[in-house]
Amino acid sequence: MFRLAVPQAARAVRSSRNYATLREIENRLKSIKNIEKITNTMKIVASTRLSKAQRAMASSRVFNETDKEFLKNTEPEATEAQEAATPAEKTLLIVVSSDKGLCGSIHSQLTKTTKKRVAELNGEVDIVTIGDKVKSQILRVFADKVKLAFNGVGKEEPNFTEVALIADEIAKLGHYNNVEIIYNKFITGVSFEPSKFSVYAGEAIANSPGINKYELENEEITSDVSQFLLANNLLSAMAEGYASEVSARRNAMDNASKNAGDMINNYSILYNRTRQAVITNELVDIITGASSLE
Repeated sequence: MFRLAVPQAARAVRSSRNYATLREIENRLKSIKNIEKITNTMKIVASTRLSKAQRAMASSRVFNETDKEFLKNTEPEATEAQEAATPAEKTLLIVVSSDKGLCGSIHSQLTKTTKKRVAELNGEVDIVTIGDKVKSQILRVFADKVKLAFNGVGKEEPNFTEVALIADEIAKLGHYNNVEIIYNKFITGVSFEPSKFSVYAGEAIANSPGINKYELENEEITSDVSQFLLANNLLSAMAEGYASEVSARRNAMDNASKNAGDMINNYSILYNRTRQAVITNELVDIITGASSLE
């Protein structure tokens, strides 16, 4: 009796382990299926928003092309601060991002570009961040240089009213001869690249050779034109960045759904094999028990 009890106990322990493993695989399979549903839903939502984002981007590019035509006609000259930072003059870097994640490396690439630009300017910069994601990354290395931060952006496509309010707050920081906007430029549905706009100061516009083509003799008027150019460039940067982010999120969720599908197939195979092993072990136990009674 003692010799028979040991194999029976071992089989009971082995059977309980198989059931525990089977239950674990089943729970993991359910969780992966739920994740796949979420990523598929987020992919569909991003695909729907992408068309609206591209329309907003196309509209902003119209304003940007008008700005380029104005600057081409006036031909403002770059000041010394625009060519290289000096101890007396600081460059204002406006980094445009958003508050949302789950969109690949779109925020980290902006941070890398900002770090590179700060190094090129010998650290003589002040930074304004638009979006919590890039703010949290920049604060880790340039906490003393961040002068202003905006959040609550990136939920919808940007509009000029929102951008004008941001530009007004930036203007309160004071005068900068050189203002650069760093953003993600939308290339295609699967690619983007960090780029920048340079915004001319009011003095550069007032002293430009072609300013006589326009009736802009008052310094206050040229200053207003500079602020309007800043708002237009911000609108283009935010619209380009929003389209890039939505496209990157759609691609990220598509890849996540495909990976979840592969994991579901692998775990389904593992579940079936484990289930067959459990059934086989139970049949062996039944047959062994029946044989011992004969």
